[in-house]
Amino acid sequence: MSRKFSDVLLLDDTLDRSQSLHTCLTFMGLNCHIFDFVSWLQKGRDFDLSTIGLVLIGHSSLPIALEKLISELTINQQPLPKALLCEWPELSDSRATSLGILAQFEPPYQYDRFLDLLHASQIYLQQQSPQPAEQVECQGFVGQSERICAIRGLIGQVASRDVSVLITGESGTGKEVVARALHQHSLRRDKPFVPVNCGAIPAELLESELFGHEKGAFTGAISSRAGRFELADGGTLFLDEVGDMPLPMQVKLLRVLQERQFERVGGSKTLEVDVRIITATHKNLDEMIVSGEFREDLYYRLNVFPIEMPPLRERISDLPLLVNEFMERLQEQGLDKMHFLPEAMESLARHPWPGNVRELSNLLERLAIIHAGGVIGVSELPAKFRYITEPNPERYQPSTPPVNLMPEVMNGNAPSKKMHSADLSTIQQGIDLKSFLETMEQQLIEQALSESGQVVARAARLLGIRRTTLVEKMRKYDMARS
Repeated sequence: MSRKFSDVLLLDDTLDRSQSLHTCLTFMGLNCHIFDFVSWLQKGRDFDLSTIGLVLIGHSSLPIALEKLISELTINQQPLPKALLCEWPELSDSRATSLGILAQFEPPYQYDRFLDLLHASQIYLQQQSPQPAEQVECQGFVGQSERICAIRGLIGQVASRDVSVLITGESGTGKEVVARALHQHSLRRDKPFVPVNCGAIPAELLESELFGHEKGAFTGAISSRAGRFELADGGTLFLDEVGDMPLPMQVKLLRVLQERQFERVGGSKTLEVDVRIITATHKNLDEMIVSGEFREDLYYRLNVFPIEMPPLRERISDLPLLVNEFMERLQEQGLDKMHFLPEAMESLARHPWPGNVRELSNLLERLAIIHAGGVIGVSELPAKFRYITEPNPERYQPSTPPVNLMPEVMNGNAPSKKMHSADLSTIQQGIDLKSFLETMEQQLIEQALSESGQVVARAARLLGIRRTTLVEKMRKYDMARS
């Protein structure tokens, strides 16, 4: 959180001017600390400058060097902003600037001029010692890009403030993750977080879902039921896809936001509720207001503090971190960890990701099932994710089984014309071709598994077939890895 510079320090030996300025500054709601130069030289070293936003320097009756005095008025070794109340000829313009002197402030002391001076001081302090926004740890919110760090800063600023937050962004960008982070870092963290997808609930059922209903309120209402507002009492209600809420429901939601009261469907008792509302949408609500699809007064109630989620294509530097995060989650679900070749990661980085982080999550889950524990190259990616040429195409060329898998080599013999002649004589005597081929196929599979250390994916590559095909053949022959 940024430091607050809310006080003014006044150094002046002219009593009338000091009293006049003190009256003006107090009227503006500022704390004014007044010293004459003798008192400052005696007590100034013990004075805390951490809240001083502006130093006003007037006339000194002492023969002191102003430059030495004001060079000590610093915070974090940076000059505090200053304004002179009278002429100090000993200071050149260039030297005055380096010491933090922004202007000369002389009577008449007008409100607008002083307000402008305070603003200049504020900007000066921000430039001298910029304070980064407080970064909060958000479970599941992964990334170190500039946009994501800025959002973490916004979460840190608003989480503890009990105001409505509107999260916008394309589908799949992680809006609910941000909503949960806001709840986890709020004073309501020990109370319920209740999400509702307004776009997934039919319009005729949404009112009952949000506000509950009494027994007999409509067909099928066989008992009373509390709505999401009641369930979230004391906590946070997250209304996802609020742009899909029908207009009649928008009116009722606005009333709850204004009065914190509502009635169940079919009920007459007014219920009071204390919830924080966080909403999200992928739609452009400004355009919906113009077209009459969304109420303008509700929009301003919900959009007190906006947070815009960037699409994945605008934070592509976070891709490796996201891949690692999702693979760790897949391991927790019992799937084997995958490894990505650099070329595969480069290809993924070129994808536009219309489905954003959700699309990436689905892709990784699919790959983890098909290539369990394997290495992912460009050719292992689905066709739509291949944006570069396979760097090792020879690995994927179909070929005859390797020589060391042929029956002749298994027996330690080299192929010969004599053996072919023997085989021909066997055929002439008659043979069950299907049984013969199945026996040979089993022998080849056993040899491939042995050569590959019982790794099915590697054995499949030795045989020049797909891993799923090999698994089916092993199941057919009732074979198991030894």
